[in-house]
Amino acid sequence: MTTAIVRAVCPHDCPDTCALLVTVTDGVATEVKGDPAHPTTAGVLCNKVSRYAERTYHPDRLLYPMRRIGKKGEGRFERISWEQALSAIGERLGAIAERDPQAILPYSYAGTMGLVQGEAMAMRFFHRLGASNLERTICASAGGAGYEYTVGAKIGADTEQVQDAKLIIIWGGNPIASNLHLWARVQEAKRRGAKLIAIDPYRSLTAEKCHRHIALLPGTDAALALGVMHVLIAEDLLDHDYIQRHTIGFEQLKARALDWPPERVAAVCGIGAGEVLQLGREYGATVASGEPSLIRLNYGLQRVRGGGMAVRNIACLPALTGAWRHAAGGAQLSLSGAFPVDKAVLRRPDLRPNRQSRSINMSTIGDDLLRPADAQFGPRIEALIVYNANPVAVAPDSAKVAQGFAREDLFTVVLEHFRTDTADYADILLPATTQLEHVDVHSAYGHYYMMANNAAIAPLGEAKPNTEIFRLLADRMGFGDACFEDSDQDIAAQAFNRKDPRAAAFDWDSLKQSGWQKLALPAAPFAAGGFPTPSGKCEFFSARMQADGHDPLPAYIAPYESAASNPALAARYPLAMISPPARNFLNSSFVNVQSLRDTEGAPKLDLHPADAAARGIASGDTVRVFNDRGSLLVTARVSAKSRPGLVVGWSIWWKKFAADGKNVNEVTSQNLTDMGNAPTFYDVLVEVVLDRKASPQP
Repeated sequence: MTTAIVRAVCPHDCPDTCALLVTVTDGVATEVKGDPAHPTTAGVLCNKVSRYAERTYHPDRLLYPMRRIGKKGEGRFERISWEQALSAIGERLGAIAERDPQAILPYSYAGTMGLVQGEAMAMRFFHRLGASNLERTICASAGGAGYEYTVGAKIGADTEQVQDAKLIIIWGGNPIASNLHLWARVQEAKRRGAKLIAIDPYRSLTAEKCHRHIALLPGTDAALALGVMHVLIAEDLLDHDYIQRHTIGFEQLKARALDWPPERVAAVCGIGAGEVLQLGREYGATVASGEPSLIRLNYGLQRVRGGGMAVRNIACLPALTGAWRHAAGGAQLSLSGAFPVDKAVLRRPDLRPNRQSRSINMSTIGDDLLRPADAQFGPRIEALIVYNANPVAVAPDSAKVAQGFAREDLFTVVLEHFRTDTADYADILLPATTQLEHVDVHSAYGHYYMMANNAAIAPLGEAKPNTEIFRLLADRMGFGDACFEDSDQDIAAQAFNRKDPRAAAFDWDSLKQSGWQKLALPAAPFAAGGFPTPSGKCEFFSARMQADGHDPLPAYIAPYESAASNPALAARYPLAMISPPARNFLNSSFVNVQSLRDTEGAPKLDLHPADAAARGIASGDTVRVFNDRGSLLVTARVSAKSRPGLVVGWSIWWKKFAADGKNVNEVTSQNLTDMGNAPTFYDVLVEVVLDRKASPQP
């Protein structure tokens, strides 16, 4: 018997990007553990990834190429050979490309965050083919745009410093469920005397463990940030030296903020004026005390119409108080902008024959699959290649998404580990390897470590890495470019720009041995200014925003769907709905792992006791959630954790595991955010009624 420990990385869409140690005995992965030496992982994994071997060896793993034999959506397939699969795909794509390659669309996102398996060879293939571009916006692009307009790049406080903060505001996130290793450091800060404040419409597990919770209405975070600015300015709780040296546009900001007194903010946010005043004073008190304050923003608050502006407004706050002076201060949204990823080398956009190819937004795929060809849209989408994504479950306005995928004239290829909701619509289904079966290299967005993933085991069955699948397809299409000969090891070595001083010491051969290596960065990135904006300063006034058609100053943009912005709609659908991820799932990953699904139980909807009583609903009842876009059945859970007027639909269930074959995206919309062209999953009005047929009778 031979046993080895292999260094690997969690590939999932989570800020923690954990370092893994995989125990392999006689070629079988027997245990997946966190690396105790990695400073952020510290030997701890979430309950999902700790069961990664269970996922890899799951009895439902796709292990062979398959061809559809039933109707689209039925999930009926027959096994075929790789030769048959590649021939069918090559012939169909070749015929479409001869007419117009822009009728072919890739669809992918963060099924793996790896730079090798996530994008490199696939992007080379689609660029060389001349396919339509996909705008990959479904998670973070709104907040990323707002943050970058303000501070210049997605850079912020180092997670390893968080325990030294004295005030921590967790704004729009639930790190107990989605950022476990940051939460461990927040808890250490609390033990050292830090005050914790949660800002979230729902009293999450995280909010319960904070000293205070501000339960504002969904989509009103930008107004609350303006209220905090008002208090800071009106009561002179400012770091004037930092403002003078390292910001631009303060006088314009001052005039704007003074129009947002606590009373106005309270009316918009559905909270008390005293809450606004107290938050501003507590945040501003750190100026006089000289203690670090940290704002941890997350992406929940940006999934509304004004989500980009909301993040921008919050990103202004640390510069007003000089919180950036401290290693444990400032803000953290994403740290991905610190990594010098060589995207041009990985993706090779220079291969594209049609440099002005159209772009299609992944968040509007429902409408776009149903569009006919026209002069503005271009050719109808005739072929769709899906990898690292499950759009039939995840994309908004789900009924339209399923209708588009059901088109018999749409040729659909899906690369997958399992028969997801999307895989059920495939014409050709290809088995992809999991993280334990291939090589990859990773950046992160919750810490500053470059990470290496070594293949721990041989591919199961006939599964192949994404890279190999696209190499084979490139060969079928006759693409002789040298870049398609690059091995996965070659691509990993190309991933980071060695000319950049942040990664000057990067060497793939040493990284895959050590497993991780920290970027060379200062402890406090903006202590002395140096913001990567056009002005070199934190931009309260942004000329770039003005040039791009946005308000150049912090502002409030009301939701599409709320009682205040659309009273006629609210009269029919009076409840706001948000749909955060269930704790035991990660987006739509892990839903098919029986032990995790058993822990979650059935799809649930939380609603406030007052809203439940008005509708005759009790915990355990089956209720119907609906609006003009669609409806779904879920189990009610009556709880004061949900503020009045708000329901929380936990996501993202595969439809096939729901009693009625539907999930929360039946009622979400394809409306896009103010900037970043992102979806508005949390900008939704619904009504909820008791389903008497399915509910227990008294």
